[in-house]
Amino acid sequence: MLKLQTLLSEINGIAPRFLRNFAKLNILTVKDLLWHFPFRYEDFSEIIPIAELEPGRHGTIQGVIQSIKIRRSFRRRFVIVEAIIRDESGDIKATWFNQPYLLNVLRPGRWANFSGKITLSEDNLALSHPIYELIPARNHADYTQNYAENSISQNSASVSVKSPPCLLRRSSFGYEGRAPSFGRAGASVSETRHTARLVPIYPETRGLTSKGIRFLVQPILKNLEPPTDWLPKEVLATAGIPDINRALAAVHFPDTIDAALLAKKRFAFEELFLLQILNTQQKLKLALEKAPAIRTDIEKLKEILKGLPFTLTPSQKKSLWEIIQDIEKPMPMNRLLQGDVGSGKTVIAALAALLASQNGFQSVFMAPTEILARQHFETLKKLFHGISAADQPAVGILTSSFAEVLYENDLEAKISKTDFKKKAGAGEIKIIVGTHALIQKDATFNSLALVVIDEQHRFGVKQRAELLKNRSLIPHLLSMSATPIPRTLMLTVFGDLDISTITELPLGRKPITTKIVAPENRHKAYQFIREQIKKGRQAFVICPRINGDTLINADDKRIYADDDIRINQLNRHKSAVPWETKAVKEEYEKLSRKIFPDLRVAMLHGRMRSKEKEKIMSSFAAGKSDILVSTSVIEVGVDVPNASIMMIEGSERFGLAQLYQLRGRVGRGGHQSFCFLFTDSDSKATSERLKAILEAKNGFELAEKDLKLRGPGEFIGQKQTGLPDIAMRGLQDIELIKQSRAAALKVIQNGGNLKKYPLLIERLDEFKQKIHPE
Repeated sequence: MLKLQTLLSEINGIAPRFLRNFAKLNILTVKDLLWHFPFRYEDFSEIIPIAELEPGRHGTIQGVIQSIKIRRSFRRRFVIVEAIIRDESGDIKATWFNQPYLLNVLRPGRWANFSGKITLSEDNLALSHPIYELIPARNHADYTQNYAENSISQNSASVSVKSPPCLLRRSSFGYEGRAPSFGRAGASVSETRHTARLVPIYPETRGLTSKGIRFLVQPILKNLEPPTDWLPKEVLATAGIPDINRALAAVHFPDTIDAALLAKKRFAFEELFLLQILNTQQKLKLALEKAPAIRTDIEKLKEILKGLPFTLTPSQKKSLWEIIQDIEKPMPMNRLLQGDVGSGKTVIAALAALLASQNGFQSVFMAPTEILARQHFETLKKLFHGISAADQPAVGILTSSFAEVLYENDLEAKISKTDFKKKAGAGEIKIIVGTHALIQKDATFNSLALVVIDEQHRFGVKQRAELLKNRSLIPHLLSMSATPIPRTLMLTVFGDLDISTITELPLGRKPITTKIVAPENRHKAYQFIREQIKKGRQAFVICPRINGDTLINADDKRIYADDDIRINQLNRHKSAVPWETKAVKEEYEKLSRKIFPDLRVAMLHGRMRSKEKEKIMSSFAAGKSDILVSTSVIEVGVDVPNASIMMIEGSERFGLAQLYQLRGRVGRGGHQSFCFLFTDSDSKATSERLKAILEAKNGFELAEKDLKLRGPGEFIGQKQTGLPDIAMRGLQDIELIKQSRAAALKVIQNGGNLKKYPLLIERLDEFKQKIHPE
C-alpha cells in the first residue's frame, strides 16, 4: 500500500519528465499530489443520445467508433483527425487537431466516451476536440485482449510500485468486462476519470495536463493506506465536514458538486483551524515573556500634545491610549496600527517612542525603503521641534548608504555608520530610524524597548525576529500599515496581533477627486494637468513597468489584475511579443519631449541606486521638477504636500489596495487634489474594479471589495504566508473563519498543550514549517 509520504519517484511507470514537471509544482510525494486540488470541475456527467444533442450543450456521448481518418491542411500546416461515432440513435463527427497518434488509439470498432461542447459545423452537429476515454465494449465477446492491451497502453498505464502491489490493473479501469448500456445511464461515474462524470481540472504546467494528473491520482487513491485523521472527531462533527479519506476521494472524483464543495470546505477549514491554533498559542506564549514597562506621565503628555501644531483626531487619541496601556505592562505588546494614507499613524508611533525615551529606553523605526526611512526621520524632526530641550530625544537615521543624528536644540550631524552604531550601542541615540541596515550583526542597542515596523507585510518574519532575538527583555512591537485589512484577515492571518485603527483623516483634508479616463479623453487630462502645474502644483505619473520591451515573467504577474489567461498563454507559447503596457522610460521620453517639453519632467524607478532615488525625490519635494514619472516605488511613504495630481497609467494592472495607496500620495496639502485612472481595457471586470475606487467611502470599505474581487493575496502575498490556494480562498469566508476560530479555542481550552491530540501536534509542526503568519 502507498503512504502519504511515499515519493512519486518510488512509483514505477511515472516517466522522469513527469517527475520533473511535478517538481516544478513542488509535488514530490503522494501527499503533495493528493493535496494538489482541482480548481474547477467540468460537468460531463450526463450521457446524451446523439439524436438529442443540441448546439452549445456540454455533455458526454457513448458510442462505437465507425471510422477514423487523417487529413492535412497544407495551408495552415497542421493535421486534422476526424472520427465518426455512432450510438443506437445516430452518429456524429468528432475532430482533433495535430494529434495523429489518435489513429492508433481510436480504432474502428472500439467503444469510448466523448465529452465536450457540441458545436455546429457546416450545419451539422459536431464535437470539436472532445475529451475521450476508452470503455469496455457493449458485448463482453467484443471486449478482446487486443482492445484491453491498447486501451491500457494508450494511457501509459503500466504503473506499479517498486515493491508490490501493482497500482494499475485492467480491473482498475473499473469495468471488469461489464457492458455499459446505451443512453443516459452509461458507464458508472465512479469508473471513469476523464468523461461521463464531474471531471476535475487541475493547475497545470508545461508538459503536465489535467488528464495526466487524473490518470495518476485515481489508482493512487485506490492503493492508498487510509491515513488517520489528524482533526479530532469532535471538531469534524461540530464543523459538519467529512473525514480525511472521504474528503480526498470527493475532492478529486466527486459524485456531485455538493460533495466536492464539502470536501474543499474540509481542507480550507483545516488550514484555518491550524492557523487559529498557532495564533492563539503565539499570544499565550508572548504573554509569558518579559518586556520593559514604559510608564506614562499623563500631565507631561498633555503638555506635549498641546504643543503640537495640530490636534489629534478621536481615533488617534484612542489608538495612542491603547498603546499606552499595552506598553505599561511588563509583557510585550504585539499591536498593529492601521489607518488610511495620511491619517497620522507615524505621529502616534512617534509619541510612543517619545514616552519610551522619557523612561530612558530606545526605540527603533524600521522602514522597507530608504525613501520611507528618510520620510519618517523628517516627520520626527518636525514633530519634536517644539518640544523642550529636556524632553527632546536624540533621533538618528541609519541606512545602507548614510547615517545622521539630530540632537537636542535641533543640532544635526552627519556621522559615519561605524560611529552611529557605537552611539546606538551605548544608548546615546534614543530613537533610531532605518532600513534593513538595523538588523545587521554589528548593529546593537543598549536599552531597546519599542520596535516600530512600517508596512509590516513588506518585512519577512525572520527580518523582524532579528530585532527581537537574544534579549532578556522582549521589546514592544508596533506594526503600522496603510493597507486597510479586511475583517476576515484580522481574525486569521493577523490574529496574533491586537489592532488599533485610525478611521479619520486630519481636519481640513479635502477629498481627492478621482476620474476614470478613457483613451479618447487623454488629451483633456493632459491639458488639465498643464493648467494645474501653471498654478504651481506638481504631478505624479505612475506606470506599471520600467521598460517597454520586457516579456512578462513570474515576478511581474503580481501586479496584473485581469490578464492571467493572457499571461499564461504568452508564457506557454514563449511569445516574443512584448507586453503592451505603459513603461516608465518610454512615458518619460514621451512626456518630456512631446507632451510637456516646456515643463520639468523627472523619472524614478526601483532599479536606480538609493542615492539617485533620494536625490530625485528630494528635488521633486523641493519643487525643482513639475512632473515625476515613476513606478509604484512611490506607493509608500512619499509626502509631497504640493503634489496635487496622481495620474496612473495602466490602472487595470494594479490591485485596488495598491491604487488606493498610490492615490494617497496626493492630497497632503491644502489644495484640491485629483487622481486620473488611465486604462485601455474595456473589460467588464476592469470597469467594476475601477468603479470601486470611485464608490468606496474609505480604505476599509475598499479593502473588503478588493478581497472579494482579487482574494487575500493583494494584502498578504501567498508566498509570504505559505498558505495553499484553498486556504487563501477560505480567508474570504467569514463564517468558516468564525467556525475554525471557535473550534481552535475549544480544543486549546480542553486540551491545554494539545497532548491529547498527538496527530494534531504532528500536523501543526508540519504546518509551522510551511507558513509564516504575519
